Amino acid sequence: MQKKLLTDLIKDLEQEMLRLSYTPGSMQFYRRRWRMLLQFAQECEENFYSERLGIDFVEKHFHIFEKDFNRTLSQSETQELRIIRMIGDFQLHNTILRRYYNKYQDILTEPYFVAIRARFKSYCKSKDYSEVTIDHYVKQSARFMDYLVSQNIENCQSITITLINNYIKTLAGYTYKTVEQNICSIRAFFRFLLEEGEVQTDFAAKTPMVQARKQTRIPSVWTADELKKLIAVIDRGSPKGKRDYAIILLACCLGMRCTDIKSLKTENFHWGEKQLVFIQSKTRTPLSLPLTPEVGWAVIDYLKYGRPNINSPYIFIRHLAPFLTFAEGDHLNQIIKRYMELAHIPILKKRRGMHSLRHTMASTLLEKDTPLSTISDILGHADPDSTAVYLKVHTTKLRECALDFEEVASYE
Repeated sequence: MQKKLLTDLIKDLEQEMLRLSYTPGSMQFYRRRWRMLLQFAQECEENFYSERLGIDFVEKHFHIFEKDFNRTLSQSETQELRIIRMIGDFQLHNTILRRYYNKYQDILTEPYFVAIRARFKSYCKSKDYSEVTIDHYVKQSARFMDYLVSQNIENCQSITITLINNYIKTLAGYTYKTVEQNICSIRAFFRFLLEEGEVQTDFAAKTPMVQARKQTRIPSVWTADELKKLIAVIDRGSPKGKRDYAIILLACCLGMRCTDIKSLKTENFHWGEKQLVFIQSKTRTPLSLPLTPEVGWAVIDYLKYGRPNINSPYIFIRHLAPFLTFAEGDHLNQIIKRYMELAHIPILKKRRGMHSLRHTMASTLLEKDTPLSTISDILGHADPDSTAVYLKVHTTKLRECALDFEEVASYE
């Protein structure tokens, strides 16, 4: 591909930003920086953009690379780096790589692709995918279609393997798991296009699936002391505190997923049998958990003395007017973060969201010599091998899995 002059590259980038509805204020900021960059390039007698040119430009005007190395950049300084990274990305991929999407802005505006997305969503529902899976598939396929638009593709009939490969290249920098999820989503999208006759090529079969290894990451778990501190700072006399206390107990005592907690209804509580029975959102399989006294009384306390009197089938709701259920994409991590701050528990880079409480419950059961098969049943894992990852957080149990060297050597 012929390299564009810096002036032409910036003109094309500007048009793409306008298509993506960047605000007038943002455009004014970028244009000022582009003029400075063009002036700097002229002084350096450079007609084309290069990474070296961008680095020299930022270093001369803002002196921030030492701060970037030490991870001490301010938000405004990070934005200055964004200027040159955006130009470099656009030169390489002919699109703007967005790591974050505005949840209030629809990235698809072309009627053809908007209609395709609606049909794909209906297709996913007909396949009886879970709501979480449908949300992932629809959002990530929409981002792929947005990429097609940036490449001047007007319909799905123009999709090629080259385009697909180039899109996958834009995922560089994401985690291994995120790349896997994106490819899984567009493969489902390609299967839909083939079944609907929108394309004649089986792109799903031609797009290699990247399998993220389930045993790669060590789960984030809490110590017993941290959990005590977290629970101790919850104001169980307030309505919101009663709700948060019940939610946290469901996660750390029963190991429930965040989505399943948000979906709980009165009918799921079988008080006479002391059982909590529900259909798991992830696996779509039924799960029955023992309703321990501590968890049961926490839920009852919330229902009787904390929950606003509104007509909703769901147990847990937001405590800000209007009193609605939690949003589908809300992982409730803000609840954990708030109490970590109150308990003065360091908020480290390592993940400490609601799901980490589920990990902690599994780790605790393992410490009590609970068989992995039993832990798997409690967690509702479709694949029992998924539970083996919790061995990583228990050194003693991990040592029990080690082979005896002399025994192994005797077979040689």
